[in-house]
Amino acid sequence: MSRITAIPAWKLRKVMEKAGFNCVRTEGDHFVYVKSGVARPVVIPDWGEVPVFIIKNNLRTAGIPAMTTSRSCPKCKQGGRS
Repeated sequence: MSRITAIPAWKLRKVMEKAGFNCVRTEGDHFVYVKSGVARPVVIPDWGEVPVFIIKNNLRTAGIPAMTTSRSCPKCKQGGRS
C-alpha cells in the first residue's frame, strides 16, 4: 500500500467530485463539498499543498477508504485544473 503524501488542492477536489460530492460554496480560500447521505460537509483549503492530516480527515469524513484514492482518479495524474 502506498503512503499518503501532501497533494495540491485541485487534485483532492477532483477526488471528491469523482466520489459524487458537489461544491456548494467557497468561503475565502476554502471549498465546501456536500453529498447526500454524508452527515458533514468536506472542507478543502485552496492551498498549493494540502497537508496529510487534512487529507486523512476529509477522506474519513467522506467515507472514502484511503487506499482507493490513488486508483480512483486517473485524470488527477494528468495535471491541470478544471
